[in-house]
Amino acid sequence: MSFLSELKRGVWDENPVLVLLLGMCPTLAVTSNAKNGMMMGLATMCVLIGSNSVVSLMRNVIPKKVRIPCYIVIIATFVTIIGMLLEAYMPTVNKSLGIFIPLIVVNCVVLGRAEAFASKNGVIKSAVDALGMGIGFTLALITLGGLREFCAGGEFFAIKMIPAWETKFTLWTSAPGAFIILGLLIALMNYWNMCKAKREGKEFTTPASLNCHSCQLCDMGKDDKE
Repeated sequence: MSFLSELKRGVWDENPVLVLLLGMCPTLAVTSNAKNGMMMGLATMCVLIGSNSVVSLMRNVIPKKVRIPCYIVIIATFVTIIGMLLEAYMPTVNKSLGIFIPLIVVNCVVLGRAEAFASKNGVIKSAVDALGMGIGFTLALITLGGLREFCAGGEFFAIKMIPAWETKFTLWTSAPGAFIILGLLIALMNYWNMCKAKREGKEFTTPASLNCHSCQLCDMGKDDKE
């Protein structure tokens, strides 16, 4: 699979938010505006690239029965570094994102790629996979945050796009608004993929990676008993 194909898979075909439905907690919580969505996405992407690369390097060294705790330690190391950098150089962003920066440690996107991909592939391929997934995650958060911000007050990245828009619609910056817009985005993406499959004379099917057989996270307890 080529570099561009790997990127496209993470950005579109298996987008973490709109297709795989991973990382829903930060996706819904921090995307009240486009800036927060972008910063959360970039922070997660940096952690993804770092953790995927290290997990891939150590995949033949880490014992199978303790792989998940080891992955979490690796991920936590990168999360700590990102958190310290944000606190030192971007304190306003760090305060805005709050607890969701440390919670990247348990983000399903990061742990899922470490288990399902990085533990089975080389460093370069794992880093490219992380980059694609990170870009897809970031773009999804920016889109969701931008739509919520615009629907609430006619703004995008805190820039007033419609000067005459004075009354804010708080629904879109609240949790129900996040669910509504995210649901619409997922519906639009599914509709696009269904239409594309129909034009090509194919039947629309979900990505193979959504099959439970591609990820052994649920089996980690079974491995420990063997």
